[in-house]
Amino acid sequence: MKRFVALAAASAFATGLALPAAAQTKWDLPSAYPASNYHTENLQQFANDVDKASGGKLKIQLHPNASLFKAPEIKRAVQGNQAQIGELLLVNYENEDPFYGLDGIPFLATSFADSFKLYKASRKALDDKLGKQGMMLLYAVPWPPQGIYTNRTLNSVADMKGLKWRAYSPATSKIAELVGAQPMTVQAAEVSQALATGVIDSYMSSGATGFDSKTYEHIKSWYNTQAWLPKNAVIVNVAAFNALDKPTQDAVTKAAADAEARGWKLSEEKNGWYLEQLKGKGMNIVTPAPALMSGLKKVGDEMLADWLKKAGPDGQAVVDAFRK
Repeated sequence: MKRFVALAAASAFATGLALPAAAQTKWDLPSAYPASNYHTENLQQFANDVDKASGGKLKIQLHPNASLFKAPEIKRAVQGNQAQIGELLLVNYENEDPFYGLDGIPFLATSFADSFKLYKASRKALDDKLGKQGMMLLYAVPWPPQGIYTNRTLNSVADMKGLKWRAYSPATSKIAELVGAQPMTVQAAEVSQALATGVIDSYMSSGATGFDSKTYEHIKSWYNTQAWLPKNAVIVNVAAFNALDKPTQDAVTKAAADAEARGWKLSEEKNGWYLEQLKGKGMNIVTPAPALMSGLKKVGDEMLADWLKKAGPDGQAVVDAFRK
Protein backbone atom coordinates (compact mmCIF):
# COMPACT_ATOMS: atom_id res chain seq x y z
CA MET A 1 0.00 0.00 0.00
CA LYS A 2 2.81 2.40 0.94
CA ARG A 3 4.55 1.55 -2.32
CA PHE A 4 1.33 2.34 -4.24
CA VAL A 5 1.00 5.79 -2.59
CA ALA A 6 4.66 6.54 -3.33
CA LEU A 7 4.23 5.52 -6.94
CA ALA A 8 1.07 7.64 -7.26
CA ALA A 9 2.88 10.66 -5.87
CA ALA A 10 5.83 10.08 -8.19
CA SER A 11 3.47 9.71 -11.15
CA ALA A 12 1.68 12.97 -10.27
CA PHE A 13 5.02 14.78 -10.03
CA ALA A 14 6.19 13.30 -13.29
CA THR A 15 3.06 14.37 -15.16
CA GLY A 16 3.21 17.90 -13.80
CA LEU A 17 0.21 17.64 -11.47
CA ALA A 18 0.63 19.85 -8.38
CA LEU A 19 -0.01 18.33 -5.00
CA PRO A 20 -1.51 20.82 -2.51
CA ALA A 21 1.03 21.91 0.09
CA ALA A 22 -1.72 22.77 2.57
CA ALA A 23 -5.48 23.07 2.65
CA GLN A 24 -6.76 26.50 1.67
CA THR A 25 -9.29 28.25 3.91
CA LYS A 26 -11.78 30.81 2.60
CA TRP A 27 -13.52 33.47 4.68
CA ASP A 28 -16.34 35.81 3.71
CA LEU A 29 -16.05 39.44 4.84
CA PRO A 30 -19.29 41.47 4.54
CA SER A 31 -19.19 45.27 4.68
CA ALA A 32 -22.01 47.82 4.44
CA TYR A 33 -20.08 50.49 2.52
CA PRO A 34 -19.18 51.12 -1.16
CA ALA A 35 -16.04 49.62 -2.67
CA SER A 36 -14.67 53.15 -3.20
CA ASN A 37 -14.96 54.12 0.49
CA TYR A 38 -11.65 54.28 2.38
CA HIS A 39 -12.88 51.76 4.98
CA THR A 40 -13.59 49.26 2.21
CA GLU A 41 -10.31 49.96 0.42
CA ASN A 42 -8.55 49.37 3.73
CA LEU A 43 -10.41 46.08 4.15
CA GLN A 44 -9.29 44.95 0.70
CA GLN A 45 -5.69 45.79 1.52
CA PHE A 46 -6.06 43.83 4.78
CA ALA A 47 -7.37 40.81 2.83
CA ASN A 48 -4.51 41.10 0.33
CA ASP A 49 -1.96 41.29 3.15
CA VAL A 50 -3.39 38.17 4.80
CA ASP A 51 -3.29 36.29 1.52
CA LYS A 52 0.34 37.22 0.96
CA ALA A 53 1.53 36.65 4.53
CA SER A 54 -0.22 33.28 4.81
CA GLY A 55 1.23 32.09 1.51
CA GLY A 56 -2.29 31.82 0.10
CA LYS A 57 -3.52 29.53 2.88
CA LEU A 58 -6.23 32.01 3.90
CA LYS A 59 -8.32 33.77 1.25
CA ILE A 60 -10.68 36.51 2.45
CA GLN A 61 -13.48 37.43 0.03
CA LEU A 62 -14.73 40.99 0.57
CA HIS A 63 -18.45 41.71 -0.03
CA PRO A 64 -18.93 45.52 -0.04
CA ASN A 65 -22.03 47.74 -0.07
CA ALA A 66 -24.27 45.38 1.95
CA SER A 67 -24.18 42.87 -0.92
CA LEU A 68 -23.95 39.81 1.36
CA PHE A 69 -25.58 41.04 4.58
CA LYS A 70 -27.22 44.35 5.44
CA ALA A 71 -25.45 46.45 8.07
CA PRO A 72 -27.59 45.37 11.07
CA GLU A 73 -27.18 41.69 10.12
CA ILE A 74 -23.39 41.50 9.98
CA LYS A 75 -22.67 40.99 13.68
CA ARG A 76 -25.12 38.11 13.98
CA ALA A 77 -23.73 36.57 10.78
CA VAL A 78 -20.20 36.55 12.23
CA GLN A 79 -21.42 35.31 15.58
CA GLY A 80 -23.19 32.40 13.87
CA ASN A 81 -20.24 31.75 11.51
CA GLN A 82 -22.34 32.48 8.42
CA ALA A 83 -19.53 34.92 7.69
CA GLN A 84 -16.23 34.25 9.40
CA ILE A 85 -15.21 37.90 9.57
CA GLY A 86 -17.12 41.16 9.15
CA GLU A 87 -17.03 44.93 9.45
CA LEU A 88 -19.66 46.68 11.52
CA LEU A 89 -20.45 50.12 12.89
CA LEU A 90 -20.24 49.62 16.64
CA VAL A 91 -22.89 52.21 17.55
CA ASN A 92 -25.52 50.16 15.68
CA TYR A 93 -25.44 47.64 18.54
CA GLU A 94 -25.83 49.87 21.59
CA ASN A 95 -29.16 48.22 22.46
CA GLU A 96 -27.24 44.95 22.99
CA ASP A 97 -24.68 46.54 25.29
CA PRO A 98 -23.96 50.20 26.19
CA PHE A 99 -20.26 49.81 25.44
CA TYR A 100 -20.95 49.37 21.73
CA GLY A 101 -22.44 52.88 21.72
CA LEU A 102 -19.75 54.73 23.64
CA ASP A 103 -18.14 56.43 20.64
CA GLY A 104 -21.57 57.66 19.45
CA ILE A 105 -22.14 59.97 22.42
CA PRO A 106 -22.11 63.54 21.10
CA PHE A 107 -19.21 65.74 22.20
CA LEU A 108 -17.50 63.15 24.42
CA ALA A 109 -14.60 62.73 21.95
CA THR A 110 -14.59 65.20 19.07
CA SER A 111 -11.08 64.96 17.59
CA PHE A 112 -9.05 62.11 16.14
CA ALA A 113 -6.66 62.25 19.10
CA ASP A 114 -9.48 62.10 21.65
CA SER A 115 -11.28 59.40 19.68
CA PHE A 116 -8.16 57.22 19.73
CA LYS A 117 -7.76 57.84 23.45
CA LEU A 118 -11.38 56.78 24.02
CA TYR A 119 -10.80 53.67 21.91
CA LYS A 120 -7.78 52.68 23.97
CA ALA A 121 -9.68 53.28 27.22
CA SER A 122 -12.57 51.08 26.06
CA ARG A 123 -10.69 48.39 24.11
CA LYS A 124 -10.51 45.84 26.94
CA ALA A 125 -14.22 46.20 27.65
CA LEU A 126 -15.02 45.73 23.95
CA ASP A 127 -12.78 42.65 23.81
CA ASP A 128 -14.60 41.19 26.83
CA LYS A 129 -18.08 41.89 25.44
CA LEU A 130 -17.33 40.38 22.03
CA GLY A 131 -15.41 37.47 23.55
CA LYS A 132 -18.47 36.40 25.54
CA GLN A 133 -20.37 36.23 22.25
CA GLY A 134 -17.76 34.07 20.52
CA MET A 135 -16.09 36.88 18.58
CA MET A 136 -12.83 38.79 18.64
CA LEU A 137 -12.08 42.40 17.73
CA LEU A 138 -9.28 42.57 15.17
CA TYR A 139 -9.13 46.32 14.64
CA ALA A 140 -11.21 49.49 14.50
CA VAL A 141 -11.06 52.62 12.33
CA PRO A 142 -13.03 55.87 12.83
CA TRP A 143 -15.23 57.84 10.52
CA PRO A 144 -14.41 61.54 10.28
CA PRO A 145 -16.21 63.94 12.67
CA GLN A 146 -19.99 64.07 12.34
CA GLY A 147 -22.03 67.06 11.16
CA ILE A 148 -25.62 67.78 10.15
CA TYR A 149 -26.91 67.60 6.57
CA THR A 150 -30.02 69.70 6.03
CA ASN A 151 -31.46 72.37 3.75
CA ARG A 152 -33.06 74.07 6.75
CA THR A 153 -31.31 77.03 8.39
CA LEU A 154 -30.29 75.95 11.89
CA ASN A 155 -29.64 78.71 14.40
CA SER A 156 -30.53 76.59 17.44
CA VAL A 157 -31.74 73.06 18.23
CA ALA A 158 -35.30 74.44 18.16
CA ASP A 159 -34.89 74.74 14.38
CA MET A 160 -34.41 70.96 14.15
CA LYS A 161 -37.96 70.23 15.28
CA GLY A 162 -39.91 68.24 12.69
CA LEU A 163 -36.95 67.27 10.51
CA LYS A 164 -37.29 63.84 8.87
CA TRP A 165 -34.07 62.59 10.40
CA ARG A 166 -32.08 59.57 9.31
CA ALA A 167 -31.47 57.31 12.31
CA TYR A 168 -28.94 54.51 11.89
CA SER A 169 -28.19 53.79 15.56
CA PRO A 170 -29.80 54.13 19.01
CA ALA A 171 -27.75 57.31 19.55
CA THR A 172 -28.98 59.04 16.39
CA SER A 173 -32.55 58.04 17.27
CA LYS A 174 -32.06 59.54 20.73
CA ILE A 175 -30.81 62.82 19.24
CA ALA A 176 -33.98 63.00 17.13
CA GLU A 177 -36.11 62.42 20.21
CA LEU A 178 -34.34 65.13 22.21
CA VAL A 179 -34.55 67.81 19.49
CA GLY A 180 -38.06 66.96 18.29
CA ALA A 181 -37.11 65.49 14.90
CA GLN A 182 -38.76 62.43 13.34
CA PRO A 183 -36.34 59.45 13.31
CA MET A 184 -36.38 57.27 10.19
CA THR A 185 -34.25 54.12 10.14
CA VAL A 186 -32.08 54.25 7.02
CA GLN A 187 -28.78 52.39 6.48
CA ALA A 188 -25.82 53.86 4.61
CA ALA A 189 -26.50 51.95 1.39
CA GLU A 190 -30.06 53.36 1.31
CA VAL A 191 -29.35 57.07 2.01
CA SER A 192 -29.44 58.26 -1.59
CA GLN A 193 -32.79 56.60 -2.30
CA ALA A 194 -34.26 57.83 0.99
CA LEU A 195 -33.30 61.42 0.12
CA ALA A 196 -34.61 61.14 -3.43
CA THR A 197 -37.98 59.80 -2.28
CA GLY A 198 -38.37 62.22 0.62
CA VAL A 199 -38.23 59.56 3.32
CA ILE A 200 -35.58 61.74 5.02
CA ASP A 201 -34.57 65.37 4.61
CA SER A 202 -31.69 65.47 7.10
CA TYR A 203 -29.16 63.37 8.92
CA MET A 204 -25.99 63.49 10.97
CA SER A 205 -22.86 61.92 9.53
CA SER A 206 -19.39 62.63 8.19
CA GLY A 207 -18.28 64.16 4.91
CA ALA A 208 -17.53 60.61 3.76
CA THR A 209 -21.17 59.48 3.85
CA GLY A 210 -22.33 62.68 2.17
CA PHE A 211 -19.89 62.12 -0.66
CA ASP A 212 -20.50 58.39 -1.06
CA SER A 213 -24.29 58.82 -1.13
CA LYS A 214 -24.23 61.94 -3.35
CA THR A 215 -26.17 63.83 -0.70
CA TYR A 216 -25.13 67.05 -2.45
CA GLU A 217 -27.73 66.26 -5.12
CA HIS A 218 -30.48 66.80 -2.53
CA ILE A 219 -29.05 68.81 0.36
CA LYS A 220 -26.95 71.95 0.08
CA SER A 221 -25.65 72.53 3.63
CA TRP A 222 -23.53 70.55 6.08
CA TYR A 223 -23.16 71.97 9.60
CA ASN A 224 -19.65 71.17 10.80
CA THR A 225 -20.52 70.30 14.41
CA GLN A 226 -17.69 67.74 14.83
CA ALA A 227 -19.95 65.95 17.28
CA TRP A 228 -18.31 62.50 17.49
CA LEU A 229 -16.23 59.98 15.52
CA PRO A 230 -17.94 56.57 15.39
CA LYS A 231 -15.78 53.56 14.58
CA ASN A 232 -16.09 50.62 12.25
CA ALA A 233 -14.88 47.45 13.91
CA VAL A 234 -13.59 44.38 12.11
CA ILE A 235 -14.56 41.29 14.07
CA VAL A 236 -13.84 37.60 13.56
CA ASN A 237 -15.56 34.44 14.71
CA VAL A 238 -13.33 32.95 17.41
CA ALA A 239 -13.93 29.34 16.33
CA ALA A 240 -12.97 30.21 12.76
CA PHE A 241 -9.85 32.02 13.98
CA ASN A 242 -8.86 29.15 16.30
CA ALA A 243 -9.18 26.70 13.39
CA LEU A 244 -6.25 28.41 11.65
CA ASP A 245 -2.70 27.25 12.23
CA LYS A 246 -0.47 29.53 14.30
CA PRO A 247 1.43 31.13 11.38
CA THR A 248 -1.86 32.02 9.68
CA GLN A 249 -3.28 33.45 12.91
CA ASP A 250 -0.15 35.58 13.18
CA ALA A 251 -0.64 36.74 9.59
CA VAL A 252 -4.20 37.86 10.42
CA THR A 253 -3.28 39.75 13.60
CA LYS A 254 -0.28 41.44 11.96
CA ALA A 255 -2.37 42.51 8.95
CA ALA A 256 -5.05 43.78 11.35
CA ALA A 257 -2.56 45.91 13.28
CA ASP A 258 -1.30 47.38 10.01
CA ALA A 259 -4.87 48.03 8.82
CA GLU A 260 -5.73 49.83 12.04
CA ALA A 261 -2.74 52.16 11.84
CA ARG A 262 -3.32 52.77 8.13
CA GLY A 263 -7.07 53.31 8.64
CA TRP A 264 -6.73 55.97 11.35
CA LYS A 265 -4.26 57.86 9.18
CA LEU A 266 -6.51 57.53 6.13
CA SER A 267 -9.58 58.77 7.99
CA GLU A 268 -7.83 61.92 9.15
CA GLU A 269 -6.30 62.58 5.73
CA LYS A 270 -9.58 61.96 3.88
CA ASN A 271 -11.64 64.20 6.17
CA GLY A 272 -10.43 67.41 4.50
CA TRP A 273 -10.62 65.80 1.05
CA TYR A 274 -14.28 64.84 1.51
CA LEU A 275 -15.21 68.37 2.58
CA GLU A 276 -13.43 69.83 -0.45
CA GLN A 277 -15.33 67.42 -2.71
CA LEU A 278 -18.64 68.45 -1.13
CA LYS A 279 -17.79 72.13 -1.65
CA GLY A 280 -16.92 71.40 -5.26
CA LYS A 281 -20.37 69.83 -5.70
CA GLY A 282 -22.05 73.00 -4.45
CA MET A 283 -22.50 72.19 -0.77
CA ASN A 284 -22.03 74.89 1.87
CA ILE A 285 -19.82 73.86 4.79
CA VAL A 286 -21.40 75.84 7.62
CA THR A 287 -19.78 76.83 10.91
CA PRO A 288 -22.58 76.25 13.44
CA ALA A 289 -24.00 79.20 15.40
CA PRO A 290 -23.00 79.30 19.11
CA ALA A 291 -26.62 78.76 20.16
CA LEU A 292 -26.87 75.62 18.02
CA MET A 293 -23.63 74.22 19.44
CA SER A 294 -24.69 75.03 23.00
CA GLY A 295 -27.98 73.19 22.52
CA LEU A 296 -26.31 70.19 20.90
CA LYS A 297 -23.78 69.95 23.73
CA LYS A 298 -26.65 69.86 26.23
CA VAL A 299 -28.05 66.96 24.22
CA GLY A 300 -24.63 65.28 24.50
CA ASP A 301 -24.49 65.84 28.27
CA GLU A 302 -27.91 64.26 28.68
CA MET A 303 -26.96 61.29 26.52
CA LEU A 304 -23.70 60.75 28.45
CA ALA A 305 -25.56 60.81 31.77
CA ASP A 306 -28.04 58.27 30.40
CA TRP A 307 -25.19 56.08 29.07
CA LEU A 308 -23.39 56.10 32.42
CA LYS A 309 -26.56 54.93 34.18
CA LYS A 310 -26.82 51.98 31.79
CA ALA A 311 -23.10 51.14 31.74
CA GLY A 312 -22.67 51.35 35.53
CA PRO A 313 -19.31 51.38 37.35
CA ASP A 314 -17.47 49.77 34.42
CA GLY A 315 -18.66 52.54 32.14
CA GLN A 316 -17.70 55.23 34.62
CA ALA A 317 -14.24 53.69 34.94
CA VAL A 318 -13.72 53.84 31.16
CA VAL A 319 -14.90 57.46 30.92
CA ASP A 320 -12.68 58.41 33.88
CA ALA A 321 -9.68 56.72 32.23
CA PHE A 322 -10.41 58.59 29.00
CA ARG A 323 -10.62 61.94 30.78
CA LYS A 324 -7.32 61.58 32.67
